[in-house]
Amino acid sequence: MKFISRNYFVMLLVAVGFALLSGCSSTPIINGPTAAPQQAERYIIGPGDSLNIFVRENPNLTTTVPVRPDGRISIPLVQSIVAAGKTPEQLAGNLEKSLSRYIRSPQVTVIVKSFVGAYSQQVRVVGQATTPKAVPYRSGMTLLDVMIDVGGLTKFASGNSAKIVRHLPDGKEQTIPVRLGDLMNGAIKDNVVMRPGDILIIPESYF
Repeated sequence: MKFISRNYFVMLLVAVGFALLSGCSSTPIINGPTAAPQQAERYIIGPGDSLNIFVRENPNLTTTVPVRPDGRISIPLVQSIVAAGKTPEQLAGNLEKSLSRYIRSPQVTVIVKSFVGAYSQQVRVVGQATTPKAVPYRSGMTLLDVMIDVGGLTKFASGNSAKIVRHLPDGKEQTIPVRLGDLMNGAIKDNVVMRPGDILIIPESYF
């Protein structure tokens, strides 16, 4: 009986050890007020985007077109149709409806070849960045990703006085202080998750 009890005790310790290891091996989660749950992102077409339009079994209708400043595109048989503000899937459905007047059961695929995105799908950087510009938002984008896209800070930047201006779903505006100087010097703890529509403002240093 003593031998059986000892084996049972050892097996119990092993099971507890595995349970503890499983709990410790879970993937770390980005914490903080700027972290957001990961959700599937739907790309919204904007002026300046370049679109590949594929019409199955109709190579003469397959083409690559830019989205004009007015948000519209033109393809063979469809003189003008609104593209901006729609997902590629929505635009494909609209094109199928328009083309169905000329061909039977059209099947359209829209692929964004190069993208700028609608304003609501951009992260805009102003102030003392090497190349201030609007950066197309990408799912999971962080502040460090944005700084890489704009080439970092100028020598006149007051990086640790920078801020993110974020428009919330309820219409309110949130200001988030960020320490870009520390981040660019390797302080990854100062990295934050960006959201589409964010505006990053980098002021000039007065000293």
